[in-house]
Order: sequence, then C-alpha cells, then structure tokens
Amino acid sequence: APRTDALADRVAAALEAGGDGVHRAELGSLVAAVPEDAAARAEAERSVAAVDDEAVRLKSAVKARDGFFTTFFVSTYSRYIARWCARRGLTPNQVTTASLVTAVIAAACAATGTRGGYVAAGVLLYCSFVLDCTDGQLARYSLQYSTLGAWLDATFDRAKEYAYYAGLALGAARGGDDVWALALGAMVLQTCRHVVDFSFNEAYANSTAATGASAATAASAGPDKPVAGTPTSALSSRLDRVGWTVWVRRMIVLPIGERWAMIAVLTAVTTPRITFYALLIGCAFAACYTTAGRVLRSVMRRARRTGQSARALADLADSGPLSRAVSALLRAPARRLPSVLALALALAGGGVLAATAAFARIDGPWPVLAALLYVVTSGLAVGRTLSGPLDWLLAPLFRAAEYGTVLLIAARSGVNGALPAAFGLVAAVAYHHYDTTYRIRGGTGAPPRALVLALGGHETRTLVAVALAALLVTRGTDYAVALTVLAVLVALVALFESIRFWVSSSAPAVHDEGETA
Repeated sequence: APRTDALADRVAAALEAGGDGVHRAELGSLVAAVPEDAAARAEAERSVAAVDDEAVRLKSAVKARDGFFTTFFVSTYSRYIARWCARRGLTPNQVTTASLVTAVIAAACAATGTRGGYVAAGVLLYCSFVLDCTDGQLARYSLQYSTLGAWLDATFDRAKEYAYYAGLALGAARGGDDVWALALGAMVLQTCRHVVDFSFNEAYANSTAATGASAATAASAGPDKPVAGTPTSALSSRLDRVGWTVWVRRMIVLPIGERWAMIAVLTAVTTPRITFYALLIGCAFAACYTTAGRVLRSVMRRARRTGQSARALADLADSGPLSRAVSALLRAPARRLPSVLALALALAGGGVLAATAAFARIDGPWPVLAALLYVVTSGLAVGRTLSGPLDWLLAPLFRAAEYGTVLLIAARSGVNGALPAAFGLVAAVAYHHYDTTYRIRGGTGAPPRALVLALGGHETRTLVAVALAALLVTRGTDYAVALTVLAVLVALVALFESIRFWVSSSAPAVHDEGETA
C-alpha cells in the first residue's frame, strides 16, 4: 500500500496541476509523522512528548503577522496577561469591555485640559491597547470564539479611538484652543483609509483570473499580494529579502499599534493640536502610500470580478433613494458608461461639491446645486455592474465627499457647537459604514435595504446637511441643534439594527483593519 504522506503529496500535486490552489499549513513547533514500524512510532512519540504544549499555546495566541510596536512592545508580555485571565475564568468579551472602559477614562482625562490629565490619558490609552491585544490572544489561547466577541472587538476599536479624539478636542477647548476641525479631519481621514482597505479587499476577494497569471495563482496571492510575474511582485520579492524593509513597510502604513502609540506619547508630552497635526500628516502619508500601491496593482493585475465582488462594491457604495432613482432614470447611458469615465464623473461631482463647500457662501444656492450635481454623478457612477479595475475607489470617494462636506460646512459656518455636532454626525454615519463592511466580510451580505433607505444613503445625507446649512446657518445655534438631531437619529437607527443583527446572527464579524504595505 502507498504511504499516506506520499499519497497526500500526489493528491496535492494533482490539484495544483488542475489549477486549484492548495494551502500547505506550517506545523511550526508541532510534530507530525506517519510511522511505518515500532521504532519509528517510538521516535515519533518521543518527539511529540518533547513539545512544550503550553509554550506552543502561548506562541499561537499571538498573531503571526503584526505591526512592529505590537510585536515588540505589547505581545512580548500581553500573552502572559491573556493566560492569567484564562486561569481566572475571564472571557475575551470582558477584556474587550475593560479595554473600552479604559479608553473612555483616558478620553475623560484628556478632556480635563491639564498636563496631568494628558499624561494620564496617554498612559491609559496605552493600557487600553494592551488590553485590546490581550482579548484576541485570550480568545486564541482559550479557544473562546463568538460572533458577539468579534463584533465587539471590531466596533469598540473605532469607538475608543474616536472618543479619544473628542476628549482631546474638549481638553484643548478648556485651554482656549479650538481643534474640533482637526479632530473631525483625523476621523474622516482614518475612516476613509479603512474604506480604501475594505473596498480593495472586497474587489479582489473573488477574482477569477488575472493578466499574466492563472486563476489559481491570483486567488492564492490574495488581494494585497502582487501576482507573480508583475513588476510589483518583483519589487516586493526584492524588498522581502532585506529583512528590515518588511518592518518599515508595516510601520509606515501607521497600523493601530503605531498609531495609538504615537497618539499616547504626543498627548503626554505635547498639545492636542500638535497631536492632531502629527496624526493627520502620518495618516495622509499612509493613505497615499497604500492607495497608490493598490491602484498600481489593480492596473497591472486586471482580474475579472465575480458577481459577488460587484455586489459587495455596490453595497459598500451605500447608495440611497436619490442615487438609485438617478440610476433607474438613466439606466441606459449608465450601463454603457466605461468604468474609468464613471470614476471620473464621481470624482468630478465630489470635487465640485467640496470646492463649493470650501469657497462658496454656505447660506447661498451654490452648495445646494453642487449637492444635486453630486446626486446625479454618483447615481450614474453606480448605475452599472461595478466590475472595472478601479471601481473599488468609488466607495472611498463617496465617503470622502460626504464626510468632507460636513466638515467644511460646519467649520465655515461659524456657529458655536456646529463642529462638535458634525463630529457626532460623521461618527454615527461611519459606524453604519463599518457595520456594513463587517457584515459583508462575515459572509452575511449588506444590511437590509430598508435600513439603507431609512438612513438616506450617502448622497441624501449630504444633500440634507448642505440644505440645513443654507436654511439655518444664519439662525445661529439652530444649525448646530439640527446637526445634533440628525446625528442622534442616524446613531439610534444604525445602532438598533446593528445590535439586533449581531446578537442574533451566527456569522463571524471580521475584524481586520487591512492596513498592509
């Protein structure tokens, strides 16, 4: 009879020859053998007995691929905290909640506006991140996985970071420095970065073929891996041979570990304004770096998308009733629109909207007319199957247009309280967009269409925000009140449906920022 391992090798070779990707798992510290006689069996048993199971469990609790700061300044000891928690019966969800509470206390300390408060805030933010790493390591160490836990871990990270931004802004205001525009800008930029990551990954999650590579090669490479034979693949391979460049490429995209460490240190030793300046510069550079690389991969790769990928991109676009009406009315020209031209239209519509929000009188007709133009261009852009090589850029463009318009109008209104209200509105809308992403990546599809219509879609919310400014900005605080009411309504509707879904769903919530080099 043929040996089992030889048979397995032949089966794997046959699958690869037929074009199917085969994943070959690395055993690492584990031992596996198929002994043919008593002596070989005894040797295998000795090898198995020599493995330190506890050490393997601890090592396996840590992600194999993580950022520099997390790898060398957190995971070196947080795994032992995870083991301590496991031995005392604590659950990952309890540790996740503790991380959230710690971050909220950090934000409250920052809101005091004192140097002592800023130092305490920086220390507590670091502690919150340690707990954030610990909850996942505890889940892997104790094999305690749950849908609710994955959802909490995913959403709490965003809540912690954005609550901390608000705390810094409140603390600065106590010292006479208004940095709400910077806080909102940091949230907008960070959210748009994540949308780029999510949209790009969904675009290539189910690609079926690629130029210069077989379908199996394209699928096994993954969305963020250059396909063999392309210039990006050659460059990546050369860089991978120089060990330190791997860490540099992981750090310059400013993943959560590096980002939170920078925020914590700068909070403790500088001012909120300097902290936000550094954050904006770092995130802007990271966004340009990752987006440029992904555009290059998209152009070089030219993978054929499946219907599932196209639907995911359409769902991520978050088109509301007005955009859908334009798509229906102009169905024939929209379907014949080349993908590059559709992207250019969306970019032009968003650019005109941003320009009028930045320079035109916000209580005049031009911003409203620009918002109506944005409705038309966005409806045309999504009125076809999103299977073009750069169609994944539509969702980030829509997020930037909506969030940026709210930021610009609130900043230029001069109304007391408008920027904090705008911060709350963008936070509520961003939560809805993150929730949509986690549902899609969990394999459950987008939120119900009724929810998307109830929340208005990106184009309707943008038009409403612009119209509110035109009608109410001259009435002072009425505009801030209107933005606050809109933020509360969006938050309540989005949170209610999200909590109902994730508590009752058996689908996994995928928590992955996707911030890769």
